[in-house]
Amino acid sequence: MERRELHAVLSEAGVADGYYRIEGVHEPVPTPTDFLFLRQASDGAWETGVYERGTYEVIARHPSEQVACAHLLHLLL
Repeated sequence: MERRELHAVLSEAGVADGYYRIEGVHEPVPTPTDFLFLRQASDGAWETGVYERGTYEVIARHPSEQVACAHLLHLLL
């Protein structure tokens, strides 16, 4: 699964838009105060984590977009 597919699955499952941010695919405006995220790091790895009180905290780093998407899906469902 890639990011766009993940977004579709989360939408179909009824996960609220403000619960998550997927870089380049789903970036809610205004930015919620806290949410789970999926993003690509500067070194090419993929990261999942939580944003709280203005700070990004990486929970896990992943070797591929597919693995990162599966992890975010697990966290949200």
